[in-house]
Amino acid sequence: MTGMLASVNSIEEALEVLAAQVDIIDLKQPAHGALGALDTEVVQQIVEAIGHRCLVSATIGDLPMQPELVYFATQIMAQTGVDYIKIGFFPDGDWPTMINKLSALTPQHNLIAVLFADASPDLSLIKLFKRAGFKGVMLDTMTKNRGSLTKAMDVMELRQFIRLAKRNKLLCGLAGSLRLTDIPGLMILKPDYLGFRGALCVGNKRTAQLNGEAITLIKQAINPVKPASLKV
Repeated sequence: MTGMLASVNSIEEALEVLAAQVDIIDLKQPAHGALGALDTEVVQQIVEAIGHRCLVSATIGDLPMQPELVYFATQIMAQTGVDYIKIGFFPDGDWPTMINKLSALTPQHNLIAVLFADASPDLSLIKLFKRAGFKGVMLDTMTKNRGSLTKAMDVMELRQFIRLAKRNKLLCGLAGSLRLTDIPGLMILKPDYLGFRGALCVGNKRTAQLNGEAITLIKQAINPVKPASLKV
């Protein structure tokens, strides 16, 4: 079954999506980039406020592909107690070296590799994430003003990504300026979760306040509430 990931940047927003019963609360700062990181003190405060009532993930930021830098940032974020740590794999980096470096952390921490659909990622490297002990892989977009994930990759490419992830027994998520109208087509592909930020906000602006009605509509589209059976 596909779950809903909601990205938030404060305790107040985290508690709002918790009340909406989302499946994963994702912590990041949209104003700081595609995977902008929140201050680790804020992340830890949110983790404590959630109190294990929901899975929590957090990004380490839009960092250059320097193994030591990314390794250190991942270590620091792990100390906050989040369930998953999302790491962006940007173009033009030495992915195998980065993956190998991070493999030292996977026995203790659940790492999620984030690939960018609008940067022509090499999906054949997904097997390396599995060998290194990563928990999952996710597709997102780097440029948020060019349409949703479905504009960056067609259905066949998205299906291939999900097939490769599941073949390697990795969690797989889809995100990237997704809208309510994207949900039916993506649900058919059976990803483990769909991630949202802009579509949950006022005016579909990822840096704006959350819109409670939008959260409810998207949650209902992913996990419809079945009406109670009528008793005669």
